[in-house]
Amino acid sequence: MKLKPIGEHVQNDVDLPGAKRVRMRMLVGPDEGAKIFHMRHFEVAPGGHSPHHKHDYEHEVLILKGKGTVKSEAGDRPCSPGDVVWVPPNEMHQFQNAGDEPLEFICLIPAPQDCTK
Repeated sequence: MKLKPIGEHVQNDVDLPGAKRVRMRMLVGPDEGAKIFHMRHFEVAPGGHSPHHKHDYEHEVLILKGKGTVKSEAGDRPCSPGDVVWVPPNEMHQFQNAGDEPLEFICLIPAPQDCTK
């Protein structure tokens, strides 16, 4: 079992094409031996956004802090603390900070099939 505050996890810049002012913490993942799900914490600075992208797996998102816009194929929608977002596989999406403070959210994804730890 692991019990550790979010702030004690290492936070790294998201270095993907299209990402702007985004940082991520891997809360539960390969280092813990998680083979089914990975839990990540994202922080998007004011004026920042995740890449506009899609992938072949779903993910679940819980907005913790800040104000944002979720860009999707169905249009742009505002999001705020307490909102839950489900992104189905292969849907174009992006998280944009629409406020003056960081946009923070938890994101769950399936563990990659090649996750061997």
